[in-house]
Amino acid sequence: MKFYRNSLITFLFSGLAILVISGCKNQQTDAATEVAVPVSVLDIKLSSIEEFLETNGTVYPTREVELKSEMSGKYVLQNNPRAGRPWLLGDQVSAGDVIVKFEDAEYVNGIQIDSKKLNLDVSENEFKKQKSLLDKGGATERELATSQQALINARYTYTAAELQMAKMIVKAPFAGVIVDLPFYTSGNKLTTGQSLVKIMDYKKLYMEFQLPEKDLRKISVNQRVRVLNYALPDDTLYGLVNQLSPAISPETRNFKGSLTILNDDLRLRPGSYIKAEIITQKKDSTIVIPKNIIVSRQRGKTVFVIDQNTAMERLITTGLENPDSVEIVKGLMKNDRIVTQGFETLGNRSKVKIVR
Repeated sequence: MKFYRNSLITFLFSGLAILVISGCKNQQTDAATEVAVPVSVLDIKLSSIEEFLETNGTVYPTREVELKSEMSGKYVLQNNPRAGRPWLLGDQVSAGDVIVKFEDAEYVNGIQIDSKKLNLDVSENEFKKQKSLLDKGGATERELATSQQALINARYTYTAAELQMAKMIVKAPFAGVIVDLPFYTSGNKLTTGQSLVKIMDYKKLYMEFQLPEKDLRKISVNQRVRVLNYALPDDTLYGLVNQLSPAISPETRNFKGSLTILNDDLRLRPGSYIKAEIITQKKDSTIVIPKNIIVSRQRGKTVFVIDQNTAMERLITTGLENPDSVEIVKGLMKNDRIVTQGFETLGNRSKVKIVR
């Protein structure tokens, strides 16, 4: 019986020893075979960040005009003096450039502008004569007044004739671009009121926008605006907020505003649909990271920082942000290496393999 008890105890101790040794071997095997997660990293450097409000809309020229015929007559399209050919769509015009002329001999004869100019010259000389005579006592105040009245009437008559003659010449009222030029055969007779040319000045454009009431206190007149054209995504233009309404719409709970866009190179076309980013805040020389690498935990926002091939989860506090980037005001330092790809499967103290 005693032999049996000793044998049982020996057997139990032997089994326990085997289990302990086996467990230790399994732990060593697990540690040796832990897989390093491949990740991409970013070395933090100080940079700048802008916080902005996004809005969309259509841009319009700051000046445009449609010139129409003010008389009946034969249509004659003029030459572009800088190109040596008739005006075409897309041509740039200067203020005063002659676009169209009308020819109508009967109209010119009816105005009698030369006769009216001669009458004006005679009236001016007569007034000067009467004034001189009055000074010498050779004319009365009544005679001077009569000559002055005749001079005033002659000026009005000649000015009216000049205005009538001016209707025969269609000039660009400001510098711009021809955006519409209806075709008429040269020499055809047009009637009053027919469209001749449309000119736009779009070196400066404007756009109206609406934003929610909560954003009103973030925006002020003269704030800088970055403009992105959907048709030309690589072109960036800039402008300013130039008007803000203090009233809130009771239906939409929005407020209205408008902005002007500098377009000296004419890259942005009137009627284009754009995205405008109204810059509300900016900070330089701060820590900025991609927004999409932040992990939201119950205890707060975190990112993974690399320390000797080990991913350490770091709690962070954020500041300014926009759709792509975010400022870190606490939790990260310059030259920290943060995980930008592969963080989805990481846990605190996970082994990693950097594969930039």
